[in-house]
Formats: sequence, structure tokens, C-alpha cells
Amino acid sequence: MDHSGSLVLIMAAAVLAPLLAYGISRWLAVPLVIFEILLGILLGPDVLGWVHTAEVVDVLSNLGLAMLIFLAGYELEFDRVRGDTLKRSVWAWLIALALGLGIGTLLAHGGGFEKGVYVGTALTSTALGAILPVLRDAGDLGSRFGSVVMAMGALGEFGPIIAMALLLSGRAPGQSAALLAAFAVLTAVAVLWALRPKPPWFSNVIAKTLHSSGQFAVRLVVLLLVSMLALAQVLGLDILLGAFAAGLITRLVLHGAAPEASETVLSKVEAMGFGFLVPLFFVVTGVEFDLEALLSGGRELLLLPLFLLLFLVVRGLPIWLLAPRDLGRRDRSALVLFGSTALPLVVAITTLGVEDGKVDPGEAAALVGAGMLSVLVFPLVGLRLRDRVRAREGGRIGGDESW
Repeated sequence: MDHSGSLVLIMAAAVLAPLLAYGISRWLAVPLVIFEILLGILLGPDVLGWVHTAEVVDVLSNLGLAMLIFLAGYELEFDRVRGDTLKRSVWAWLIALALGLGIGTLLAHGGGFEKGVYVGTALTSTALGAILPVLRDAGDLGSRFGSVVMAMGALGEFGPIIAMALLLSGRAPGQSAALLAAFAVLTAVAVLWALRPKPPWFSNVIAKTLHSSGQFAVRLVVLLLVSMLALAQVLGLDILLGAFAAGLITRLVLHGAAPEASETVLSKVEAMGFGFLVPLFFVVTGVEFDLEALLSGGRELLLLPLFLLLFLVVRGLPIWLLAPRDLGRRDRSALVLFGSTALPLVVAITTLGVEDGKVDPGEAAALVGAGMLSVLVFPLVGLRLRDRVRAREGGRIGGDESW
């Protein structure tokens, strides 16, 4: 099928996915991303063979991944993740990185430390962009539990991107650190600009074009995103680092210059992201999923449940040990499950590993498959635990002596 036909089928799958999620929600709350990836696998070369990726599809898919990370960066609220919670999140991720690199190297199967870096870094990631909508829909995003998940998840998004820039760039560590420092300085300059008071005309233009064809604020957001992506690319860093930084900067700009319009602008950007680019990325992930390599090899198939367990061990164990002490046992367990949910960065890292010839397609498929299962299973179990906590808290408030 030609490129236009493939794109039509990909978008048809993106439209069908929420219908399937809605239809099955009366029995089971399945994350939308699962249907998007499964439909991609169905349409892809290993099943029906109706869709094949091409340059235009790959470009749009990469933009979708960038938009997903951008929105995750935008959701990060500094005032809710600072202090002791942030320190615990940093240490939890650093311990996870040490565990991941060690276990990844042991599982490298002759590939050595470099292959272990790909596997180990993927094991330290958290799908913040996938779990935030789940928390938002459950009404947990603004709670204490939600703020801790956001802190742990932010490190699970940002930390692996930094590790990729340092360990997977092919440059000497000193050179990589210098480029990261240069990016940090330029990002800090952008943050300072974002924090400066804007002239009255700035907010006036945002307000006057908010519901017109001008859409100044939306165009500014897109400019910030592509500028940070370009800056990261020029410095030889992963574009995901630029996307995350762009999300942080955009939040500061909008909330500082036009707080009354920020939610409306965000809804427009989310419509562009979750309505087009992000689902396209996940459907294409399914199309490119190497199902044949996963099913044809005994070792690769055994690796899938092992990787799923390792998400809990590598990412979850440090979170359990360093979770804030004010969280109860069930909340800590739910925090482990949400923090161990991984997929977008797993896809990005394994794709890079396959392209560089360091990760076998079957192993990459096992990692991505484990990430898919984590997105399907972990948030559902985490929500059940949170429901029990809320029920218990409600019982206490209501004076139910059975609690």
C-alpha cells in the first residue's frame, strides 16, 4: 500500500482505539495506548501486512513522541516536587540506574557493557505521559499521592534522557557532559526569559487571538518546542531532552504571561497532540513491533516476563525504599506500580539500540512487550490499591468503626 493509504489506516486505527477503550470500559479500564499499539501490530507487516512505515510516517511518529514528552514536561509542577520529595526521587532513580546498568550488563548475552546500557537505561524509565491521564481521570493528580507520583515519574522521564545523552552518544564522557552543560545553560537562559514579566501587549495578543485564526499562543508553543528540539539536535543530544525542556519552559511562559488563558491554550495543544501526533506514534510503534522475532525465539519470549519483573525490581524497589514516610503501605505499593510503568522511552531506547546494532530485534520486542504489559497491568492494580485507600479514608471520616 502507498504512503497515503498507510497514513489513512494509521489514523483510522487512532480513531478506532478510543471507541474500543470506551466499549470495554464497562468491564475493564484498559489504557488507550494498549489499543493503539495492538491495532498497529494488527495492521503491521507481521499480521495483516496492510501498513508499512515510510519517511513521512516516521517523521510524524517522531513528532508524536516529542509531543508526548513535551506534554509530560508541561505537567511537571516545580512547587509540588521540590524539597524532600524531589531528593528522594533523585536518589531512587540513581539507585535504579546502578541496578539497571548492572542487570542490563549481565543480560547482555555477549554484548558487553554498551548493550547493557541500552537495556539498563530502559529499565529505569517511567511512562509519566501515560500515567498522568490515568491519575487525572481518577481525580488523584492534585493529591499528595499524585504529587509524589509526579516527582518520581519526572525523574523516570528526565533521568533516562540524561543517561542516554551521557552514555549512548558515542562521545567521551567529558565531551558529553560539556554539551549537556551547554544545553543546561541555554535552557536556564530560556527559563529566565520565561520568568520575566511580559509587556501588556503580550497577554493582550494571546487573549485576542485565542479564538481566532491567529492562535498566537499555540504558534508560540510550537515555536518553543521546535526550537528546543533543534537546539538539542545541534548539540548532538537526544531530541527528547529538548522536548521535555520545552514543556517546562512553556508552562512558565503561559502561567506567567497569561494565567487566565493557560488552560485554554493547553487544551488546544493537547488536542493537537492527543488528537493527532501522539496516537500516531503509538500506532506506528505497533506497526514496527517485531512480533515475529519475539515469537520465533525461545529466549526472547522468556525475556518478556523477566523484563516485566525487572521493571518492578530495578525501578520499583528503590521507589518503595525511598517513598515519603507519610505514605501508607498501600500507597507505597501503588506508587511502585505507577513508577514502574514504562513504554515511550523503552520504545525510543530500544529503537536506537536496534539501529546501532547493539540490541537484537527480538530482545527489543521483548522489552517493548514488557512495557506494553506494564502499561496495561500496573496502573490498573495501582488504581485498585488507591481505591482501597480512599475507601478507608472515607470510612474513617464517616466514623465507621470497622476501620
